[in-house]
Amino acid sequence: MSRTPSAAGPFSLEASGARVRWLACAADYVELTKPRIVLLELVTIVVAIHVASPSGVAPWLLAHTVVGAALVAASAGAFNQWWERAADARMTRTAGRPLPAGRLAPAQVITFGLVTGVAGIGVLACFVGWLTAGVALATVMIYVLAYTPLKTRSPLNTTVGAVSGALPILIGWTATGAAVDIRAVALLAVMFLWQFPHFMAIAWLHRADYARAGQRMLTVVDPTGLRAGAQAVIAALALVPVSLVPALSPQAGSPIVYCVWAMPLGACQVAAAIAFLLRRDERSARRLLRASLLYLTCWMGLLLIVAV
Repeated sequence: MSRTPSAAGPFSLEASGARVRWLACAADYVELTKPRIVLLELVTIVVAIHVASPSGVAPWLLAHTVVGAALVAASAGAFNQWWERAADARMTRTAGRPLPAGRLAPAQVITFGLVTGVAGIGVLACFVGWLTAGVALATVMIYVLAYTPLKTRSPLNTTVGAVSGALPILIGWTATGAAVDIRAVALLAVMFLWQFPHFMAIAWLHRADYARAGQRMLTVVDPTGLRAGAQAVIAALALVPVSLVPALSPQAGSPIVYCVWAMPLGACQVAAAIAFLLRRDERSARRLLRASLLYLTCWMGLLLIVAV
């Protein structure tokens, strides 16, 4: 005897369709947070906590710091995409985002940004500390209210964005209650400088997209790429001595081991930046991008292994 599909029950086509729609909507909200940036910020925070307190912190403190920071970062990503929804629609690599694609409405995004932002700041203020919450709030304000609108006005947007990109170091550091010393300042400086070779590679690879969206990246203002290449080289060169500063601290655990690995890491990134400056083509830009990602991954791993 043949059977016809039931129109009711948990396994009906209607129920399956509802689950698919719910999962698709959830995926859109996750995309709204810019998950790769959130993950990078959380890793940065955990590394800063480890360096500030190598003996470890209470699990509940770590959990509240990570959850609060993740919510704040999600809020920043949402407000950034709300602000840039028109520009995103003109860029090939961002046209498929939830807002320009019409899968989410602006009001939904604003609500999501407000809820996650307030919740994140609340978690940090109540369970971690007001100083950490203040740093997190400053990070969001700089990213949303300074960096985002500046992208259509001045190539200095990269510098401002690098400030907000470096501040997660202080979120993790202050969460431990440790004093902001030379190590904290050095880690902050490394994260600030690292973003220039990294982003100059991205700006070159996507310069046509940025131009269509009216965003004044350095590769749009100077299509030759000379200024972008020079900025990448200068930042990569500055990174080498700055990255060694934590080893000079009296609290440094294994300074020699750290320096032996940190110097060649920096040298490789300098070489990639110089190659990009000299060639200014897609291949050299992709190599610089990979070198910057390798540098950050290895440098953070080194900090976790060798307490400085």
